[in-house]
Parts: sequence; structure tokens; C-alpha cells
Amino acid sequence: MLVLTRKKNETIQIGDDIVIKVISTGRGKVKIGIDAPAHVRVLRGELDTTLRNTNVTSTDSTIKV
Repeated sequence: MLVLTRKKNETIQIGDDIVIKVISTGRGKVKIGIDAPAHVRVLRGELDTTLRNTNVTSTDSTIKV
């Protein structure tokens, strides 16, 4: 894992077409903006985990032998 330190309005470039920008910081939170092409799926970690668990649950419930 690459760990970077950024200040407000500083960016991180990923590849040629993804930019992450620090919008604000404070009170133990960091607000970021992500500029990525429409075909790149961007999800919060907890949402991704929830969706994966939901997909496993619905797959399990539809397969009955």
C-alpha cells in the first residue's frame, strides 16, 4: 500500500485519467473528490462490502437443491 500525505487542494494522479483531490480536512474527517471516467466503478469501502455480502446472500437463497 502506498501512503501519501496531502494538504487541502492537493491531488493524486492514478494512471492517465483518475485524479483524487483533497477537498477539505478537519474534525477527524477528510473529504475527497474523485475524477474518473464513467466506466471506472468508484465505491466507498463499506458500500462495496455490503454489496458483496448482499450478492452472496441472494445467490445462496436462489440456489436450492
